Amino acid sequence: MNPEQIQALNDTARGQSPQQIIQTALAHAAGGAIVTTNFRPYEAVILHLVAEQQADVPVLWVDHGTNLPETYRFAEKSRERLNLNLKPYLPKMTAAHWLALNGGQVPMPDEVERVESFSRIMKLEPFERGMCELAPKVWITALRKEQNPQRAATLQPFMWDAKFNCLKVNPILDWTPVEMDAYLAEHSLPNERTYYDPAKGDEKHECGLHAKLVTDKA
Repeated sequence: MNPEQIQALNDTARGQSPQQIIQTALAHAAGGAIVTTNFRPYEAVILHLVAEQQADVPVLWVDHGTNLPETYRFAEKSRERLNLNLKPYLPKMTAAHWLALNGGQVPMPDEVERVESFSRIMKLEPFERGMCELAPKVWITALRKEQNPQRAATLQPFMWDAKFNCLKVNPILDWTPVEMDAYLAEHSLPNERTYYDPAKGDEKHECGLHAKLVTDKA
């Protein structure tokens, strides 16, 4: 898509609900849409929003093998509750292997080199492999401005991702925890507050999945 087409989509998206934005996205997908998740808190919201529109949309999940037990239980509850078409992608190196070579524990936020190594080997590689194999025309995310203050001004509902050559769609950009909690309650969806991503360390560190966004190229 060219910049004018993407701008037209964003102009139309002003004032629209996430459901309407997802409907538009799926109309442009020609059966080639995916949604990505890491099963962090509130992920059931975007998964339910998409499943309500198209139940069989593939759900790309990078399982790096070191999630907390609570995260795995949340993932299974979400899969069962929403009948997700889950597509787990695992690193080529097992978590036990990486940990044995890198101090025996997942990296802490201040361990920059270990965080970057974990991100590159255990998360980015399987994510890029999954994106290449699934080859989506439309990539739906759970990105929210509140979680990405350093990039909030650049985020839009519709963006072009040049790396994966697809339309990236962010339906809940403006939602806060108030809207998220209300949606979970309205639809009786599971949630899990306990979460730690060794590929990020803290909320200010980019793991790389959403770091490179291009809006001015087709």
